[in-house]
Amino acid sequence: MNNADKRIPEEIAPEVLELASRYYAQQSQSYSPDELITAGKEVNIPAELIQQAIQEVQAKHQQQVEKQQQLAHLRQRLLIFGAGIVAALTVWTAWTYNSLQNSSTRVAAAWAQVENQLQRRADLIPNLVNVTQAYAKQEKELISLLVQSRQAYVQAATPEQKAGAIAQINQAIGSFQNYAAANNQLRSSQLFINLQYELAGTENRIAVERMRYNQAVQAYNREIQSFPNSLVANTFGFEKQKFFQANNTQVPKVLPY
Repeated sequence: MNNADKRIPEEIAPEVLELASRYYAQQSQSYSPDELITAGKEVNIPAELIQQAIQEVQAKHQQQVEKQQQLAHLRQRLLIFGAGIVAALTVWTAWTYNSLQNSSTRVAAAWAQVENQLQRRADLIPNLVNVTQAYAKQEKELISLLVQSRQAYVQAATPEQKAGAIAQINQAIGSFQNYAAANNQLRSSQLFINLQYELAGTENRIAVERMRYNQAVQAYNREIQSFPNSLVANTFGFEKQKFFQANNTQVPKVLPY
């Protein structure tokens, strides 16, 4: 079966006719060099000038095609370069965000350890109250100060409220220490001695955790303030953290008995 006998499917026939029409239009709108020379003779244009004009016009069109191709290649390279920059920025932003988030998590974890030790010290207050009640029932003011300081810490919700409550606990424990120093019977009791060691140990642990927390805050603040990390920090709302400044930096000494 030759090509003339082959049947064209109906679904592709319109596409074939459209493409053939386009080819015919292109052919009918073009001229051969001989046709142009013949047309030039009718207006007394020499054949060599027609040939020269054909070469110049073809060269001009070729230059235009090459220029368009160069521009297309340049646009393609710029798009690839731009996509590479966007990808690199995306990776860097994600990496920086994760790093800042990890630093923020370390700060929160360090503060949690500080709070654990502060809570431990607050939990010693009832024991101080018991000792005071057992050996100094007349010291209602001291007992009230101890109870109120612990309640203030337990009820504190914000960092500012906790800072105030810590100051109250420091004052209450200081008052207890001063009273115990002047009360030989209280100072010589085994319960008081045990509490003294617990208080001293707790204050030591608070000092250590406070140092670790401040180190984590220092590293975090330095990271979010350094350029270009600050761009990511400002975009995603990473804020500078405050250092934990203790009101009493001295660990209470165990009183002699």
